[in-house]
Amino acid sequence: MEAATKQFRKRNAILACLQRTHNHPSAEMVYDMLRQEYPDISLATVYRNLARFKSQGLVNSVATVGGAERFDAVMAPHVHFICTGCDAVMDLPQMELPQSLRAEAERTSGCCVQDCRLTFTGLCERCKTRNP
Repeated sequence: MEAATKQFRKRNAILACLQRTHNHPSAEMVYDMLRQEYPDISLATVYRNLARFKSQGLVNSVATVGGAERFDAVMAPHVHFICTGCDAVMDLPQMELPQSLRAEAERTSGCCVQDCRLTFTGLCERCKTRNP
């Protein structure tokens, strides 16, 4: 019984970590954030639970950045920006997904669009000033 309790405690900690951070962490980043509080947590446990959360619709995979899949616990549709200079992933909450884009995709394809994810790439403000 104690092993199951530890398992759920770690699972809940992984999900809570994703929900309270806004930097769209990778599995390795989540592992680094949790291992001080949970010294017996393994990277495999983090990966396994992220896959579970993804299949349950609790988190989204934003993109693969610098070779690592990045995750987001904000499930409402929103726009992302990925910096090609520093690999930062950020939300653009002030931008709405244009409904006309969905309608145009459905019109031109004949398909029924169920989800749309819009991601911009480029240099963030900090990288832009460093590399004009």
